[in-house]
Amino acid sequence: MADKNQKIGDQRYRESYGRYFEEFEVGDVYEHRPGRTITESDNTWFTLLSMNQHPLHFDKEYAKHSEFGQPIVASTLTLAIVVGMSVSDTSQKAIANLGWTDIAMPAPVFVGDTLYAESEVTEKRASKSRPTQGLVGIETRGFKQDGTMVISFKRTMLIPFIGHGVDDKIAALEK
Repeated sequence: MADKNQKIGDQRYRESYGRYFEEFEVGDVYEHRPGRTITESDNTWFTLLSMNQHPLHFDKEYAKHSEFGQPIVASTLTLAIVVGMSVSDTSQKAIANLGWTDIAMPAPVFVGDTLYAESEVTEKRASKSRPTQGLVGIETRGFKQDGTMVISFKRTMLIPFIGHGVDDKIAALEK
């Protein structure tokens, strides 16, 4: 989401990202930009950080004998990057992620591929137990530069109503 600037003083503004519950509409699709090109360093570091020791992700000699002929990017790196791309549009103001379902990886990602993503709002309802928050469901899809879908997943988030987010509480304390 394009940033919103909130005036907080004389010639002073604070940027704000994300959406409140009221700003989501079922059926809306948010395109997440810019894209992100995956480097060999990204994949190597992620396999080290996540302790994923499968040689298909970092051993070129091993991987050249696979059906892919080259190392593939760790699927959880693809997930992490596509989720990260979606945050400023969908969950920057979220209280919590409540669940992830239907994660699918229909095509591989390789070093040098550029990822793009989009999220569609699939459901929205006020919380039954939290009067200042609501639940928003989205389906996020990731594509590489040629348009091939490489990941899709559904996510449910707890989102504050306007005036009830963490940013709003901080702003109230600063007044």
